Amino acid sequence: MRYVLIVFLFCLCVFVGYYYFSKFDKRKKFFSSIIMLAEKLSVEINFSRERLKVLIENFDLNSKKNLLGIDEGFISYLDKKTELDSKEIFKKATCLKQDEKDFILLFLKTLGRSDVENQTKEIQNFTKRFTEIKNTCDQEHKKYGTLSLKLSVIAGLFFTILLI
Repeated sequence: MRYVLIVFLFCLCVFVGYYYFSKFDKRKKFFSSIIMLAEKLSVEINFSRERLKVLIENFDLNSKKNLLGIDEGFISYLDKKTELDSKEIFKKATCLKQDEKDFILLFLKTLGRSDVENQTKEIQNFTKRFTEIKNTCDQEHKKYGTLSLKLSVIAGLFFTILLI
């Protein structure tokens, strides 16, 4: 019974560390994907002049899953099924900070509101800001993400030694 408790405590500590690690990892992947989406929109709006809904629906599936459902919420807004508000768009995006959510919502609100030239400039400005946020996420992932994972393993080992 004692060894079961030791293994359970060790696994619990590692799980908590992995949970925090995954939050930083999700943020990093999210901003990489949103930068790719913005760049794709910028290029496609200039050259193909395809509808916004089609461009978002045809976005790369691997990157699409990292958008945490924001693309689906925006497509739902474009179909006039829901409104463009923070609660609807960011249902699955719990790892984002509030100021990041507000900025992304502003980005989504500006899409399709102006002519092609101004729209491209706005998307490029948003892409620069997203890149800055992604760089911050990379630094936080390196600092705190790996730190939380390592500390959880150390805490698990500490409790294991303490109980033995």
